[in-house]
Amino acid sequence: MLKLQEVYEARRRVQGWARRTPMERSAPLGGLCGGEVWLKLENYQVTGSFKIRGAANKLLSLTDDERRRGVVTASSGNHAQGVGYAARELGVRATVVVPELTPSVKVDAIRGYGVDLIVEGREYMDSERIARRLEKERGMTFVSAYNDLDIVKGQATVGLEMVEDGPDLEAVLVPVGGGGLASGVASVFKAATNARVIGVQTAASPVMHECVKEGRIHDVPLGDTYAEGLHGGIEEGSITFELCRDLVDQWIVVEEEAVLGAVGFMLHRHHMLVEGAAAVGPAAIMSNPRLFKGMRVGVVISGGNLSMETLRMVA
Repeated sequence: MLKLQEVYEARRRVQGWARRTPMERSAPLGGLCGGEVWLKLENYQVTGSFKIRGAANKLLSLTDDERRRGVVTASSGNHAQGVGYAARELGVRATVVVPELTPSVKVDAIRGYGVDLIVEGREYMDSERIARRLEKERGMTFVSAYNDLDIVKGQATVGLEMVEDGPDLEAVLVPVGGGGLASGVASVFKAATNARVIGVQTAASPVMHECVKEGRIHDVPLGDTYAEGLHGGIEEGSITFELCRDLVDQWIVVEEEAVLGAVGFMLHRHHMLVEGAAAVGPAAIMSNPRLFKGMRVGVVISGGNLSMETLRMVA
């Protein structure tokens, strides 16, 4: 578990790079479950996602030599935007590898930061293997989307703001892909509160849940998903595996139809764009509202980079 002091240090580092996003009460979701639901709106973040927090913290922590060699990363989209933004502001050369199924809205945004963009790989782990190869061939500095303590510390600032700004939450729902966000948020909540931390994944990519259940990192079959930001595996030895194993109290796996329904719910009831990966928390409440009856629940809305294809389906 991270120390709170490390998270405070990360926050001081990324101030001016990442916004302090709002915590807003959701009357519609609260009405469904008969409790209080509070949304942490990272869809209002710089680059449209929480990922700028970890990316900025990492690049600001690099040595001069590491920056001179340039950075390379793999991403399903949002982490790449965070790295691209931070690299541009610091004058660091960046190479980004994204899977072929990355939505065009994210690909266009990444390209706009002036990175060397490579679109290759069927899913995230394919792109990560390519990025790792470039790290060795070109002597670049690899910036993981999740398997890095500096990344996790940056993402943990989401939890810090929730604890400071929110009510006395009894549970917090966190989207889980590679586990960087969940590891950081869970570290803060376990150090500062008695809230239960609930990790949410999709049935198309329940990788962390299945690995934790089996007690080891292993390959998990993947399906097509509206939550591409959570899609893909985790590399062997990832620090996020043990953090999620030890700190996440409960897991919920939602179906694809529920994710799409939650994207539409957030659009029509909250009048905001929420991408599929960010909609899994609302989807968990909508799928089983009795589980949260009478509770004060925090939900991390992790990003708002919604593809036009998905928007048309729910508009």
